[in-house]
Amino acid sequence: MIHFHYHDVIIVGAGLAGTRAAVEVAPVADVAVISKVFPTRSHSTAAQGGAAAVLNNNLKRGVDTWLLHMFDTVKGSDYLADQNIVEYFAKEAPKAIIEMEHWGTPFSRMPDGRISQRDFGGHQRTRIAHAADRTGHALLHTLFEQSIRLGVKYYPEFFVMDLILDEEEGDYVVRGVVAYDIRTTELHIFQSKAVMLATGGGGRIYKITSNAHEYTGDGFGMIYRKGLPLQDMEFPQFHPTGLYPLGILITEGVRGEGGYLINSKGERFMERYAPDFKDLAPRDVVSRAIYTEIMEGRGVGPKKDHVLLKIDHIGKDAIMEKLPEIWKFAKTYTGVDCTKEPIPVMPTMHYMMGGIPTHHETGEVVADVGPDGEVSKVVKRLYAGGEAACESLHGANRLGANSMTDTIVFGRRVGKHMVEILDTIKIKDLPEDVGKEQEEKIKAILSRNSGEKVSKLREELQETMWENVSVFRTEEKLIKALDKIKELQERYKNVYVEDKSTTFNMELKEALELENMLNYAEALVASALFRKESRGAHSRVDYPNRDDEHFLKHTLAFKQEGKEPLIKQRNVVITRFPPQERRY
Repeated sequence: MIHFHYHDVIIVGAGLAGTRAAVEVAPVADVAVISKVFPTRSHSTAAQGGAAAVLNNNLKRGVDTWLLHMFDTVKGSDYLADQNIVEYFAKEAPKAIIEMEHWGTPFSRMPDGRISQRDFGGHQRTRIAHAADRTGHALLHTLFEQSIRLGVKYYPEFFVMDLILDEEEGDYVVRGVVAYDIRTTELHIFQSKAVMLATGGGGRIYKITSNAHEYTGDGFGMIYRKGLPLQDMEFPQFHPTGLYPLGILITEGVRGEGGYLINSKGERFMERYAPDFKDLAPRDVVSRAIYTEIMEGRGVGPKKDHVLLKIDHIGKDAIMEKLPEIWKFAKTYTGVDCTKEPIPVMPTMHYMMGGIPTHHETGEVVADVGPDGEVSKVVKRLYAGGEAACESLHGANRLGANSMTDTIVFGRRVGKHMVEILDTIKIKDLPEDVGKEQEEKIKAILSRNSGEKVSKLREELQETMWENVSVFRTEEKLIKALDKIKELQERYKNVYVEDKSTTFNMELKEALELENMLNYAEALVASALFRKESRGAHSRVDYPNRDDEHFLKHTLAFKQEGKEPLIKQRNVVITRFPPQERRY
């Protein structure tokens, strides 16, 4: 049975970006949020360290300005960020944080009652507002409460399988989405005037990641399968301090509060790689430094495959006040009491700088670019936000704490634009066969009694990505990874599940997620092969230098059935800061 629903606005994803947009729309229109999990279990709750904004509450490193925040972000991005977007972000960030405070976010406080701010990597000033080391949790719960107050409708434990797209005078137009209820496996058609994809990132394609199990790039997969582009996918961010060997995030806030990295010799090795910023250099710099220490034999432990993060010197009271979750993680998962001994850490796949490209004025999804590198077409009334989107705020390397502010600033902006256009839109009938393709896909997977197991294919993908498309890359390894992904895509056509039930069939959900993972992994590796330079998080051993002449461009990857992905380039917007060498 197929169920039909109508809402003015559909938002896919209940994290910070999606919920902030919903709060903006709810006072004037009927808005619904569809989520794979209960809303407050969205992965935004795992964000720890804080949200960057110029508040000037802590002046220990000098007076801050939006222009300085903009410069730090552009420099951190290795000059690939669009500077018009970064300027808007830096100016809007303080308003976003103050608005969240007024809505009730329990930020940590300074002795005089103002919001506490801490240091973070790549930021020249002390500008990170935080709620201890549970900032994402605090922000999301605040927004969820506001959304409930405003009457936002939630569809929890629904999996969105596809977009409903139409053509109108030569342009793509979104009409809604197709989803299934994880509890019953029944299909639901959601028709709307506008759709926002706030589906988060996709770190689960890697063996070691800080990302939740739900972070399978479903928005990326939907967009790519439709022949629409994914932008700058070659820039996944490896956070330098994942808890060894699991990859659970150890916030940059540890180093912001005075922690530092040491190798097997007890050396503070970051002084060699970033003499000015040291342990608070940007994440790409620190991750490469850790890998270099390991490769040169200065790693820690029997396998010499990790390093140590020392924080005990700041004192037990400070740790328990400012970093209580980190103390608990280290104690629970490794038995380490970080008030007495250092934490074992290694880089972990953390964040997608790339994603679904959006128009710089509206937030609508980009459908194509012309030969001049400028946007030539968008998908009308289809938006993206949060980690799923590529505005491009983060360019080739995101500065820590910019992402939480990003979700609120651009979630609000998307919400405002949707409100502006809703009254101009007329609803059209959906195609008669809507949902049939997805219904047949589910039936096919459930009907097979043998073939390829989901867990086996996923494990091979994760191993391939970790071994070949990690912090350091070469053409040989990237070709090997792309060939393996093509093989896995063919084998996926014969995927089956042992669980044949229609009630909370999680194996079926994982099978559908795997299709998305294989798709955006292809886009990521193809984009990495195309970019023959090293920039930010994309470090090519065979092309160690940055090449602004040929690659100071965004990469757009388009899926082509039976062929290699088509790669196009989109112009980078440069306004105030001409590219220069990054030094830390």
